[in-house]
Amino acid sequence: MRVLALIATILTTVGLSTGVAAGTTSGHHTGQLPDGASWVADVPAAWNGTTILYSHGFGPLTAQNAPDDETRTALLGQGYALVGSSYSGPSWWALDSAVRDQFDALAALERLTGHPRRTIAWGTSMGGLVSALEAEDGRLDGVLSTCGLVAGALNLNNYQLDGEYALAHLLAPGQPVKLVRFASPAEGAASAAALTKIATDAQGSPAGRARIALAAALLNEPGWFTGPTPPPDYAGQEVQQQQELTQLVLGFVVAGRYQVELAAGGNSAFTAGVDYRTLLGGSGHARQVRALYRAAGLDLDADLAKLTRDADIRPDPRAVRTLARTSMVTGRLRVPTLNIHTTADQLVPVEQEDWYAGQVRRAGRGSLLRQAYVGATGHCAFRTSETIAALHALESRIETGRWSDGTEPRRLNEAAGDGRYVRFEPARLTGGLGEPGR
Repeated sequence: MRVLALIATILTTVGLSTGVAAGTTSGHHTGQLPDGASWVADVPAAWNGTTILYSHGFGPLTAQNAPDDETRTALLGQGYALVGSSYSGPSWWALDSAVRDQFDALAALERLTGHPRRTIAWGTSMGGLVSALEAEDGRLDGVLSTCGLVAGALNLNNYQLDGEYALAHLLAPGQPVKLVRFASPAEGAASAAALTKIATDAQGSPAGRARIALAAALLNEPGWFTGPTPPPDYAGQEVQQQQELTQLVLGFVVAGRYQVELAAGGNSAFTAGVDYRTLLGGSGHARQVRALYRAAGLDLDADLAKLTRDADIRPDPRAVRTLARTSMVTGRLRVPTLNIHTTADQLVPVEQEDWYAGQVRRAGRGSLLRQAYVGATGHCAFRTSETIAALHALESRIETGRWSDGTEPRRLNEAAGDGRYVRFEPARLTGGLGEPGR
């Protein structure tokens, strides 16, 4: 019995499940990593020699090796092995451990299968940031980041706070709404509920709608939430922005701030010292906001001056340092990287891609990066065929050493069969680090 217990301990330590014999290749495998994270893998009987290291998004720390069942089935059918970890906690914002856990999960699988011919990292949402960080490591052959939070946590926290602050301060100035330094998930949920009610109540007046549009602009929220095409007019876009805020965004991002602060050890975001007039001036939604303010008979400059004058939220230096270390890319790519994004993403705005491309260019690695855009609304709202077409385009770059035209919309749509890729240039990320006014 002691021998069996010793064997079980050794297998767990090296990342193997006690239910999987060494040397096994095809099948479903699970295990646990030394820091407590779990991992899961699937290897098809006709393995093509390529392993996909999948990084899941923000949420419960559960091991995943594909974004959804349909994509998993399609990838296994094409011969890919899939592996991914849960990451280790305590926070859902697990960037301090995610990259390490992912490579440890890959190593655990390789002890079963041997070294793959090729390894490609693929991440969605927060996992897209994990994959972007992995792209700065030399142990991969390529990276596919889908709907990735590639501008990182410091940018994310800042622009989200800008929009939340505008909602609270302009639409409910007499109502205390806590925006940062949540002591519990319940505090974050309470603030999310309060802001959602504020945005719901304000929709009934022209002044309220104008101020909602301002907050949405600071949040980089698209003017397209439902329907086959974006609304053509500013008023229709504001209606959809208000729906985004009240039905999806505020409930998710305000409550989620608690998890980021838990990981960071405090608040990294700030409003103090921000010039909101200059900040709005750089937004792709500035014309919409100005038009709705004129229609409501409101003084936009007065509102922006009020936001600037009263801003007093300051960051905790320790939290800034922690997120800068764990949750921000340098842009120093080591491998070919392809990012895809929907043109209207409510939770990870497509403007993050503009910031990321600039970071990569400043690092002198622009030749390794390509970005492609699906003309659709929704967070990670890709068809399986669209993501697999992107995967194959990345593989072509790995094999040939050049991008050619494989990432052009026409070629991606041909590869997908039912693709919706379009030519698109994202606007500048409002409220990001280095943004004029911040």
